[in-house]
Amino acid sequence: MTPRIVVSAVCVFSPEGRLLTVRKRGTDRFMHPGGKPEPGETAAEAASRELAEEVGIRVAPDDLELMGFWVAQAANEAGSVIDATVFSAPGVHDPAEISASAEIAELRWLDLDAELPGDLAPLLTDHVIPALESARR
Repeated sequence: MTPRIVVSAVCVFSPEGRLLTVRKRGTDRFMHPGGKPEPGETAAEAASRELAEEVGIRVAPDDLELMGFWVAQAANEAGSVIDATVFSAPGVHDPAEISASAEIAELRWLDLDAELPGDLAPLLTDHVIPALESARR
């Protein structure tokens, strides 16, 4: 049986339309801000909390916009899959006001119109970025 990990993640966009990605300490893949829900938390509550803890963006759970639910290979836990609920943070966010904290080692903004780097998490490459591209058409 393949281990499954439940996570919530959030798409955050800059005024130029770039997508925020983060790399957690001790890992080599970039992904959305987000993480595992604490006991009793809804997916939106977990996403809101993780967004504030990891990059300092405060968005109420009810203000997050549901993008979808996907199952993907876990980026940093070999042999596991994630059950990911993905949200979009409303509006745009100034990169100068966002900083890495908690377990985040590095921030990177992706230009979705450029060639994508090879170090992105499968959730991004297999599901979220295709969904964003489809929505832009």
